[in-house]
Amino acid sequence: MGLLEEERIQLVEYGKKLIDSGLTVGTGGNISIFDKKSGYMAITPSGMDYYKLQEEDIIIMDLNGKIMEGTLKPSSEYQMHLVVYQNRAEVNAMIHTHALYSTTISCLREDLPAIDYLVAHSGGKNVRCAEYAAYGTKELAENALKAMEGRKAVLLANHGINVVGDNLDEAFAITEQLEFCARLYWQSKAVGNPVILSDEEMDNMVTRFVTYGQQEE
Repeated sequence: MGLLEEERIQLVEYGKKLIDSGLTVGTGGNISIFDKKSGYMAITPSGMDYYKLQEEDIIIMDLNGKIMEGTLKPSSEYQMHLVVYQNRAEVNAMIHTHALYSTTISCLREDLPAIDYLVAHSGGKNVRCAEYAAYGTKELAENALKAMEGRKAVLLANHGINVVGDNLDEAFAITEQLEFCARLYWQSKAVGNPVILSDEEMDNMVTRFVTYGQQEE
């Protein structure tokens, strides 16, 4: 198959999961994995049906944007992925989706606040909204990176959401949690004035999430 065989398999699998979970529609969004050992990134191709995607369709790039393997065009947002791996050493995977409720909040050009303690999965008290820039541009990549400082997620104004993690499992799980929170915020604003959790409480939640689940405490 070529370079990063396991990563290719994961990207094909998670592309289908994005569709099945309703986190994106059509060919929207893109997914990548960075392999520190080789220094290469595996990323989904541009504008391709996730259910038709095959392992050989995945594009392998170095962090300078050079295609190492693949005949298709990489995602138009490949720069947005590259800049994260160039600047966030703890990140090995990224998911960009047009999730409905997260995108709704991004169209308000507001941060997603602490409507629920689950927002702490973002790594902080909120999910910031990056300044608007056209899709597929270096400007958008830089805006997203800046607004994601100290966080695992960022809203893209009038566009969608990016989520990063140590691996695709983590990035996907956080995407689901934050989309749930975005829906809570949308619904609660529709019927009244939601009460936002304090910064102190969210700092506590972020700390507690470090040992959440089956990790050793």
